[in-house]
Amino acid sequence: MHALRHFYASALLDAGESIKALSECLGHHDPGFTPRTLTHLMPGSEKRTREAVGRAFGDGPKSDDGPTTAQGA
Repeated sequence: MHALRHFYASALLDAGESIKALSECLGHHDPGFTPRTLTHLMPGSEKRTREAVGRAFGDGPKSDDGPTTAQGA
């Protein structure tokens, strides 16, 4: 049963479920307990974090009204 519970948690984490929601699903009364207990199920979290930040910043704005176009005027 314990292995099934860990499988369930890892499947939700892999799908991008939040720690808060996972904590509620697992019945943890303290949401801080969940990441302390399940960090071994998140080996790719550092890569996902870097990729998320990269997507957020991307290559910058795609419009023609940024600071580089003002220099050409």
